[in-house]
Amino acid sequence: MKKVIFLACIGILFTGNTRVTGANPDTSVRQEAQTYLDEYTDEYQSLYYASSKAEWEANTHIVPGDPTNAKRVQETNEALSRFTGSAENIRTAQKFLKKKEQITPLQVNQFERILYIAANNPQTVEELVKKRIAAEAAQNENLYGYDFTIGGESVSANDIDEILTEETDLDKRLETWQTSKEVGAVLKDGLVNLRNLRNQTVQALGYDDYFTYQVSDYGMTRQEMTDLMRQMNRELYPLYREIHTFARYELAEKYGVEEVPEMLPAHWLPNRWGQDWASMVEVEGMDLDAALKKKNPEWFPKQAERFYVSLGFEPLPQSFWELSSLYPLPEDADYKKNNHASAWHLNLDDDVRCLQSVVPNSRWYETTHHELGHIYYFIAYSNPEVPLLLREGANRAYHEAVGSLMGLAAMQKPFLDEVGVLPKSAETDEMQALLKEALNYVVFIPWSAGVMTEFENDLYAENLSKDAFNARWWELKREYQGIVPPEPRGEEYCDAASKTHINNDAAQYYDYAMSYLILFQLHDHISRNILNQDPHSVNYYGSKEVGDFLKDILEPGATKDWRKVLRETTGQGLSAKPMVRYFDPLMEYLHKQNEGRTYTLPPLEG
Repeated sequence: MKKVIFLACIGILFTGNTRVTGANPDTSVRQEAQTYLDEYTDEYQSLYYASSKAEWEANTHIVPGDPTNAKRVQETNEALSRFTGSAENIRTAQKFLKKKEQITPLQVNQFERILYIAANNPQTVEELVKKRIAAEAAQNENLYGYDFTIGGESVSANDIDEILTEETDLDKRLETWQTSKEVGAVLKDGLVNLRNLRNQTVQALGYDDYFTYQVSDYGMTRQEMTDLMRQMNRELYPLYREIHTFARYELAEKYGVEEVPEMLPAHWLPNRWGQDWASMVEVEGMDLDAALKKKNPEWFPKQAERFYVSLGFEPLPQSFWELSSLYPLPEDADYKKNNHASAWHLNLDDDVRCLQSVVPNSRWYETTHHELGHIYYFIAYSNPEVPLLLREGANRAYHEAVGSLMGLAAMQKPFLDEVGVLPKSAETDEMQALLKEALNYVVFIPWSAGVMTEFENDLYAENLSKDAFNARWWELKREYQGIVPPEPRGEEYCDAASKTHINNDAAQYYDYAMSYLILFQLHDHISRNILNQDPHSVNYYGSKEVGDFLKDILEPGATKDWRKVLRETTGQGLSAKPMVRYFDPLMEYLHKQNEGRTYTLPPLEG
């Protein structure tokens, strides 16, 4: 019934003449525009919700060999894509955008959003869109349904992470690292197919390629985004070079290797992709894993909720606790789930959920605070002042920035003291604490702004040959991260595809890099201008003023330009300076630690 009413509305809109004699033409156009937007929004929300619920089921209840989930995902996504990509909706949005001066800025934003969504699945290439939806569903099934095994025994992603964090036997580490990459070979052909389908889909509405399409959501060109990411890497290169040198020597000693390698073997690092090395360092007085091991898993999301409530936010709705999937499956479960943490806004209104696999350790402690940052962002902009089509972050990076900001805040020593995770009497080595943070945040930049961004740029915009996927991947790993494979990795592998985002969150990984710039700008402002505390040792807990500052960022959603939001809240435009300044004290320390050691990280080109 909704669809019939909606199509009738389109017919009225295309009559072209003002129907009310003597009415102000601008007012009439605005009324017509709003009628269309209201009808579009109702139908969009209904179809979006159905698609989201199918995707949720496909991520939380995976039965290998059972096509039910994939079929439901395909059907609901096709229904959504038919609507959002319909020629009628495209023409109508274009029609109103030709009358920008006669409609409100908020209406303009919504029409532009309609066209952006349409470009992802235009009806003009309907068969292509269907193929892409089916291919994405199949790729997810292969990714999340993959059975990782070590020595013939199935292991989970958490098991792999734990081994790479704690194991010192290099042979066992190598076997585990190899296991973590095996899924890539299974996914390679699917990735090639998805690259082609994604490119062809958006090209139907005039975009050069899928990477360019995703970047355009920032109001930036592909060149502007890659230039910004390269600039980030250049600004952080001196510190990363010190960290890379430090890690080579420290890990060689840890594993009993006499000859320190020029580049870091991938299986030496405590993360499958080398994106986070924080577990290399244990800070005296801050043995979080030991302290948190005593907690039950349910404590973690509840404690994260208490933090947000202390800032003046409302408790989470009961439906969040009833509908989320927060913990690992029982060992005897006859199905699998996606173990990658994520936050979901299923109906763009009041159905918010988290998908996690919380176990008692410091990684999941930080992750629960991060993911609830997304959830509270969803809730904040689900208000009457924000049209449903604009219920998202000021830009995509803002969501990650807010989540990471709250994760960073939750790991500060005064915060940990406040919530009783660590005893207030515990003395900590502040430089080691800063080093541990750098092994998380700084190490992430060459990975995100370098390897991932450059690879996906090459994949989509440069049409990287299938026969060069692995070679290019490891070329970028060496250039940006100074990491090399522990053994030759030919094109029978596809190590890039072992990363979830390459498959189902494509051409957006620069979001995370940009989010770190925003994160440190926000943290610097909160510390210095609101709490008047040292950014390295600050406690947000219980500050309603911090909560009000955050609400000013969260509540407008995407109704304001992201640059304006940053200037209004922090007083400055996007800058890497606060992040560089935060880690300035570490440079001198690491330089002394590295005296007499050989620096081998290659200089960045350009």
